[in-house]
Amino acid sequence: MKKTSSRTKTARNPGAVGRVKKFQSAGKKSTPAAKQAENRGKRGRKEEVTLFPGGFSFVQPISAKQEPPQRSGVKKRGTGAKKERPGKPTFPKRPSRGKPISETSPQPGERLQKVLAVAGFGSRRDCEELILAGRVMVDREVVTELGTRVLPEQTIHLDGEQVRRTRKKAYFALNKPANVICTNDDPSGRRRAIDLIHENVPGLFSVGRLDLHSEGLLLITNDGELANRLTHPRYGVPKVYRVRVSGKPTREELAQICKGVHLAEGLARVEEVRIHHVYRDGTTMLEITLREGRNREIRRILARIGHNVLDLVRVSIGPVKLGRIPIGMYRPLTNIEVRELKKMVGLD
Repeated sequence: MKKTSSRTKTARNPGAVGRVKKFQSAGKKSTPAAKQAENRGKRGRKEEVTLFPGGFSFVQPISAKQEPPQRSGVKKRGTGAKKERPGKPTFPKRPSRGKPISETSPQPGERLQKVLAVAGFGSRRDCEELILAGRVMVDREVVTELGTRVLPEQTIHLDGEQVRRTRKKAYFALNKPANVICTNDDPSGRRRAIDLIHENVPGLFSVGRLDLHSEGLLLITNDGELANRLTHPRYGVPKVYRVRVSGKPTREELAQICKGVHLAEGLARVEEVRIHHVYRDGTTMLEITLREGRNREIRRILARIGHNVLDLVRVSIGPVKLGRIPIGMYRPLTNIEVRELKKMVGLD
């Protein structure tokens, strides 16, 4: 064994783990190395300490893998284990609450207003009014509650007459004249649009509305489901109008009605507008496209920008064109037109 001098030296042993520290005095009763070894022993670490003359010491752990001491109450990362409080009761996990089977399963039958619409008694809204008015009976009992479902074997009566659920569908394009109403029921006895259809087809009604003074294309059918979807704003079927207005609208005014103007029921706007013709008398023919059908919407929109409507004619509904149908006359739709209309509203 080598003797060490009084100079400060550092000894290294390749087989030992740790540093070798030099202490100037070896004659003390308790050297710092001994205290350090003693403190480490108190912390529960198993180490082997070798003291040499001159105050040198080697500290070598017995186990090759050492872990730093953990503070109490600190969870080790990555373990994922939760420390449970002593004395805290544990309860089993409550099962998830699901809807009863009666609420999740589809209800049998079809809605009464849908059955009436498919049978050709008007749109769903029209059929809802028939139900609320107490004019509909199911199995000889008056029904006034909307949403009532009926089964195929049940009998339905409207105004005392039995409803036939299966009817041959018919589709017509009418060039509606002015001073003709689109509704089927008119207490005043005015001329109706369906009165111009001279066909032996029960259950015909108008699809949508044209006001009393407007002219042009109007669809007449007994297909309630198709009529309901064609008039619903969700499907946005385009309708094109030729509108003659007073004065000549500027580009800024046309851009304003495309952006939207405020009406009593909310914001209203046109899908597209362009100047079709300018007349010598100072009036202008506009071509306007709408995808919704509020009451007298075009007239009110143009009035907001200071141009009154003089004449209004609807020239197309989706793929169906007015063409050269004379005023007050009609024609049946072609199979291609019916197929394209159904495709636009998801009935193909």
